[in-house]
Amino acid sequence: MKKIILFLSAVVMLSSCTKDKYTISGTATGFENGKTVILETPNENGNGLTAIDTVKIENGKFEIKGKAIEPSFHTIQVEGVQGKIPFILENGDITIVVNKDSIQKSKVSGTYNNDEYVTFNEEITKIQKKLMDFQTKNMQAMNTAQQTKDTAVINGLMKEFGKIQEEVGTTSKAKYVSYAETHPKSFISALIIQGMLNDPTADSKKSEKMYNSLEESLKNTKPGKAIKAKLAEMKSPSVGATAPAVETK
Repeated sequence: MKKIILFLSAVVMLSSCTKDKYTISGTATGFENGKTVILETPNENGNGLTAIDTVKIENGKFEIKGKAIEPSFHTIQVEGVQGKIPFILENGDITIVVNKDSIQKSKVSGTYNNDEYVTFNEEITKIQKKLMDFQTKNMQAMNTAQQTKDTAVINGLMKEFGKIQEEVGTTSKAKYVSYAETHPKSFISALIIQGMLNDPTADSKKSEKMYNSLEESLKNTKPGKAIKAKLAEMKSPSVGATAPAVETK
């Protein structure tokens, strides 16, 4: 009995340690030994990326370990390969399979937020497929019309494209809102709410309700704190607003 208790205690301790750190286990088949893998984070000003760790590929594998204070978007860059692999860096075991021929087809999995990010992206891609299909189907016709200056064809295609674009935009927006309302534990939800509040036409009451339903840990992330600050700003009187006149008798 004591052995069982000791074993269970060890498992609990091991699990808690795993949650406090991250391990990125990468598979990069077909790459030469010694190729550099770079872990990058967005700059504070948001206009670039900064390398925070580098490792070498050995026998088609690489591993990066560390500790994340909170979930945040990062990218993986492989030396000699165009494109980057976006993912959410958070504590836990993250698996990345690098597709050498198409970096966009690389696979990320292993933690809750990364699995949610992949699934959400797949659903948004399906919604946007109609728009991409139209562009692919009519690209040649548009090029020909532009070369021949056929304004009737150009205007017709642009009008049809605009309708599909509006339809896709409306459907995508509804999907974003629906996701944030039904996934209070997802880091993606916090990002969606933050993005909604950047829209001047945003429904602040709805956004606040969605924010209040978020898991407490998400409220303490950078996006969570930004949402709280924005909601407070929207509730407070405008800076420099003229005070209402007071009648005197």
